[in-house]
Amino acid sequence: MKTSRIIAGGLALVMAFGLAACGGSQGSTDGGSDSGEKVAFTIFNSKNEIQENLEEAAAAYGEANNVDIEVYYSQDTVAAHLSTRYASNEPYTISMVDAKDVYSLGKEYGYDMSGEEWVKDTDYAITVDDKVIGFPVCIEARGILYNADAIKNTTGEDFDPSSIQTLDDFRAMLDKLVAAGMEAPTGVLKPDWSLAAHYLQQVYEEHDDAEAFVQDLYAGKVDLMQDEKFNALMDTFDTLKEYNMFKSGPISVEDEQVHQALSEGQDAFQFGGCWEWNDIIDFEYTGNIGIMPVPQNLSDDFTGKIVGGGSKYFYVDNSEYTTDAQREEACKFLNWFASSDDGKKLVSETCAMVSPFKSNDVPCANDIGAIVKEYADAGKMIPNYDYDPDDHYSKLGAEMQKYLADQCTREELAAAIEEYWKTVTPVEH
Repeated sequence: MKTSRIIAGGLALVMAFGLAACGGSQGSTDGGSDSGEKVAFTIFNSKNEIQENLEEAAAAYGEANNVDIEVYYSQDTVAAHLSTRYASNEPYTISMVDAKDVYSLGKEYGYDMSGEEWVKDTDYAITVDDKVIGFPVCIEARGILYNADAIKNTTGEDFDPSSIQTLDDFRAMLDKLVAAGMEAPTGVLKPDWSLAAHYLQQVYEEHDDAEAFVQDLYAGKVDLMQDEKFNALMDTFDTLKEYNMFKSGPISVEDEQVHQALSEGQDAFQFGGCWEWNDIIDFEYTGNIGIMPVPQNLSDDFTGKIVGGGSKYFYVDNSEYTTDAQREEACKFLNWFASSDDGKKLVSETCAMVSPFKSNDVPCANDIGAIVKEYADAGKMIPNYDYDPDDHYSKLGAEMQKYLADQCTREELAAAIEEYWKTVTPVEH
């Protein structure tokens, strides 16, 4: 586990804010308890790409508000990692989790933040048993990432993503790029989280009733080879595979290679999401990378939309191992994160995330995220389905990797997906 101890005073940047405490009462502006004692609390972060930024912000906040903050990161599965912490009676004060974890861990351990000001400023808070438990960290969305400059430089024509409405349109563009000299115009990420938690996930989400579809999967009632959405999305996946510049070693390629190819215009398209921004700009970024819907030869209510919504949530621990003073300071920090000028800039500029809070009008520094916000504001986002079993992306990600490497047929992949769902327990939510 990667661990970072934040030393308040380690940075010159200082942010001083008097923030409302949990429950709406006013806490002491020095950040300590009413007795003046310095409070220490912990934050678990599950977004690796913002770890350094969150460390620096916590250090500056700690100095300004007379609190000690430790920020931790772990590559382990969130639920498993936090369960271990609870088992050892050492929970984090604030934990960043996925939505489904709010319904499981948060239901038992989450503190009720219904009275907080930020609740009225977002449509993405999670409520469990009439209590606001989940604080939304950001909005994220998935689709086909494109490098418009690479396309123009290759074809000599400006790229209009709205011109790609169907898979046939997409293939025509790929063929045009190949004819103009871009030998392999797509890149495919190989991690299980990308293939299963994101791409395969859209099969569930792009059904009229995602919950009913998943319950039918649990019950063994779904024949994926007869499912229009599964086949439409797999047809698109086959196209991404066919034109993949890394097809000679699709499951050995490193993520950095895929991101570099798109960033520098070596290829033009990649399935992914706005969270990949920080990885893309690590290279010789050409500019003008955006996101568009996954094209399919299937016209339905999901056509022209991307999948997204609240992604990652904080909850405050309400167990006996966290003190009232720690909870008070944790809620002050979350209020700062949501509504202070520096908190807004941290989210939108420094971390380049799409803020879930309406009052945050700081432009998103993430080119992809800025487009995601346009889709969100236009009501063109398909809601995430957040209730997969914990091992969904690892087990079905492995099956998707086999398919990516041509080690199984579509029929065999479908059978493996169906069998997985029949052998797992429905997730409570």
